[in-house]
Amino acid sequence: MSVVNNAFQRYQAERPRIEKAAQLTAALLRRRMARERITCEVTYRAKEIGSFITKAYKKPYADPWNEITDKAGVRIIVQHKGLLDKALQVVQTHLTPAGAVQDYRDEDDVKGKYTLQYPRLHAQVLAAGDLTDGDGNPYECEIQIRTEATDLWARMSHRLLYKAGATDVPPDVSRSLYRLIALVELYDLEVERGVDVLAQHPDFTLSNRLLAEAEFLYRTFTDHEYRRDLSEDIIDVLLETIEHETDYPNKLAQFAEEHRLDLEAAYRDYGPTSEHFLTHGRYILASQPESLIIFERLSTAKMLLRGIWDDQLSETMLNDMAEIWSVHL
Repeated sequence: MSVVNNAFQRYQAERPRIEKAAQLTAALLRRRMARERITCEVTYRAKEIGSFITKAYKKPYADPWNEITDKAGVRIIVQHKGLLDKALQVVQTHLTPAGAVQDYRDEDDVKGKYTLQYPRLHAQVLAAGDLTDGDGNPYECEIQIRTEATDLWARMSHRLLYKAGATDVPPDVSRSLYRLIALVELYDLEVERGVDVLAQHPDFTLSNRLLAEAEFLYRTFTDHEYRRDLSEDIIDVLLETIEHETDYPNKLAQFAEEHRLDLEAAYRDYGPTSEHFLTHGRYILASQPESLIIFERLSTAKMLLRGIWDDQLSETMLNDMAEIWSVHL
């Protein structure tokens, strides 16, 4: 039996565990990115069996099983180029490296220094969790870090350039696709500038900043989507209870860490994937990021919260949250 066939049989058998290793790695990075206030999307995959066998046959591997290192993969897509290094720092801080980082930004390559290529970072790490392969070794995971604009270009061009192979693509088509990278760079720069300016703009209100802070912390517990319109209504009321607390974002972050186990239990039992929510449709605020602020206010200023809330919002919603947090109003 050939080394390729051996690797193929082994990959078929171990792929479910490899996918689980990728899932655990993505979950860890999603939490850590949220804690570092890095806006991003984190996805994972185990290499498709067809892709694995194709790669094993196309390239002259002596040992396909060990030399194909992207069996498990995680992709981190950040808003703009300025967040690439920050995201890489999170990866390097919380996962064990298994190879050198590949930096594909502004570098010369064998095609010549004027050749454009899309900027991204690749890091090889040991997967999170304690899963091991048939030899007792921890699984490796390839981490790709790219911007939203870069990801759009990469997905569009993947089949045309990568899958087909450079020799099959007419030079004018290949060059035209790579010229689009200039627009990717411009897009990234403008997004970064816009994010920085907006953060300092007077119209970017305190309520927006508070909701953004709550959402970052909320993402360390769940990545479920929420209703933005409901959040905006609730946040405006909650602001009236904290308007004199200038350091409130730090206070909220400290509360989330100190009560992490209680909050995890609350979101597990009453959050957006819980039986309470799915069956009865109650406890809707437990599926919203502002729930963190409500729990903190119930712990430290419940009478103030009650007085302001009752004049503007449904009493039932607050009573539901007090029930979850075991607070008597």
